[in-house]
Amino acid sequence: MDTASQAPLILITGGSRGVGAATARLAAAQGYDVVISFVADEPAAASVVADVQAMGRRALAVRADSADPEQVAQLFATIDQQFGRLDVLVNNAAVLARQSRVEDLSPERMQRIFAVNAIGPMLCAQQAIKRMSYRHQGRGGSVVNVSSASARLGSPNEYVDYAASKGALETFTIGLAKEVAREGIRVNGLRPGHIYTDMHASGGEPGRVDRIKDTIPMGRGGQPEEVARAILWLASAEASFTTGTFLDVTGGK
Repeated sequence: MDTASQAPLILITGGSRGVGAATARLAAAQGYDVVISFVADEPAAASVVADVQAMGRRALAVRADSADPEQVAQLFATIDQQFGRLDVLVNNAAVLARQSRVEDLSPERMQRIFAVNAIGPMLCAQQAIKRMSYRHQGRGGSVVNVSSASARLGSPNEYVDYAASKGALETFTIGLAKEVAREGIRVNGLRPGHIYTDMHASGGEPGRVDRIKDTIPMGRGGQPEEVARAILWLASAEASFTTGTFLDVTGGK
């Protein structure tokens, strides 16, 4: 397979809805071939694939739970077979549970949230580095870890466990960026604020953004496409001297 003449390939975990889906569609418009992973919603994933293909790009959706090492390994093996390259990893997959105070959190909930939101990106990054790093005869690449403004704000009375998992992801981002900086790989983080996505329903409040939009200096919630543009800037050569840093897309919050 002639990988030199192929379009660049981006992998977006959790790419069937929200920010992930918006990033997949915008990436296709910018000339990327696109792989998304998803866990549950196959019709939504298929819709993203169809939209990418309609723009003339190659697309693939793979069912893979990023917290499961075997499923992650199979995801990357499938990418090797189908595309033979990987240029950008967007660690976007994350889970949120119902709003709760800390003393009411179950151990099972904490473990699941950390498994998906913190360990999952580490597992995916391991696989990506083995394909991108100069040490492994790779061509270099870019990793964008989707954190959250909650890592700075703490999300009291709602999602302290989610916020803590994103804090772990940010520390991982800093360390990995320094570790692979001379191997052709840039690693950055992105902090969305209050964005209009389906994720809020998982927390038990679909209308959450509208309830708290007056706490945002810009006075409104964000759209997934606004986050996607920032992700793809960090992934791109326009950010060629940017690594180990975080870009807030929060409307000033």
